[in-house]
Amino acid sequence: MLNLLEALGVEDERWLVLTAIARDAGESGWWESVKHIGVRQALYANLEAGAATIVKYEQTALPGLLQIPDYIRALTMVGAAIEPVSGTMDGILAGRAGRQRNLRRPGGPSVEMIVDEFAVHRHAAPAGVVKRQLRHLVEVVEGGQLSITLRVLPVQAQFRDFAVPRCAFSIYAYPDPGDPRVVAIDTVTSDVILTDEAQVAPYERMYERLREAALSPEESAKLLTEAADALPDD
Repeated sequence: MLNLLEALGVEDERWLVLTAIARDAGESGWWESVKHIGVRQALYANLEAGAATIVKYEQTALPGLLQIPDYIRALTMVGAAIEPVSGTMDGILAGRAGRQRNLRRPGGPSVEMIVDEFAVHRHAAPAGVVKRQLRHLVEVVEGGQLSITLRVLPVQAQFRDFAVPRCAFSIYAYPDPGDPRVVAIDTVTSDVILTDEAQVAPYERMYERLREAALSPEESAKLLTEAADALPDD
């Protein structure tokens, strides 16, 4: 854990906060034993491990916690052309599988995701892969086996106060009231971690507006199904 935070350049108050969260979560740090998971993915695994609730706004790709292996491979290969990848393909896949298992653990987090419609139609992988990924999203959220809510933000959504989103982000809340809520912002080269209340609160207000503007879970599943049906098979 300490090596991970050092590699990511996390220091001062944020370092203390994240190490406290990891300690309070009581987790053994499964991601530390998975080789070549990638330092950035390990950070998210740590944030997710002890979370009670996770809310995410995905702007350019379909939700990472629900990605199938073929979609993960495609995104990793594309990303490697822009930025060196700090893990191997096998390690990244193993890390993602571990993060997905965390959702199924007893007392696992409640997750709500809002996916921008652009991520549905602007493909980040070959059409056949996207088709299977979209169908997988619908199967997971309609199966009711996980505490996951998925909404799609339509292109023509209207926002209260015209407060349109500027970036993708995640918000993590923990059972211990002494632990702060954490915002993570995924950028091309690094992850921005916010723990100060004054910095976290604007993202919570933004998420409220996103939820208001997004489709219902039922409407979202219908949109995802129609988008999948319109794509060719491999």
